[in-house]
Amino acid sequence: MPIELSHDHVAIRAVDYAATVAWYRDKLDFTVDQEWPFGDMQLTYLSNGTAKIEILGGSAAEPHVTIDSLDDSFGVEEYHHFCLNVADVDATLAELRSRGVQVLGDAIDLVAIDRRLGFFKDNNDNVIELASPLRRRASAASFTA
Repeated sequence: MPIELSHDHVAIRAVDYAATVAWYRDKLDFTVDQEWPFGDMQLTYLSNGTAKIEILGGSAAEPHVTIDSLDDSFGVEEYHHFCLNVADVDATLAELRSRGVQVLGDAIDLVAIDRRLGFFKDNNDNVIELASPLRRRASAASFTA
């Protein structure tokens, strides 16, 4: 029997619960759906459209490795990123930059999957990808692997 799945949420561990909830609310326009305690942590579900994130906040945890570029992110075997679909990667990256979000390089065209991609990081150095359908551009950087 095949296993049928649908996506529900991504969970992010963050020591500074309030700062992380505020970052997703202020930078990505997520709204708080539910909050509840769990042991010595505070948890919340945030949503924006069909995207849902759970924040596991509070108590002590090891810090995340600092990432300054997309290339820096490939050196550790761990969770790498989650992806959010947007109508226009370039316009969304421009808006994120105006909100003080650290964007990881320029958007790229990934011809192999017919997608335009952009990457940025949250306040805890988690990598987030943006994707939209590829629009052919003469001056766009391309990654064809």
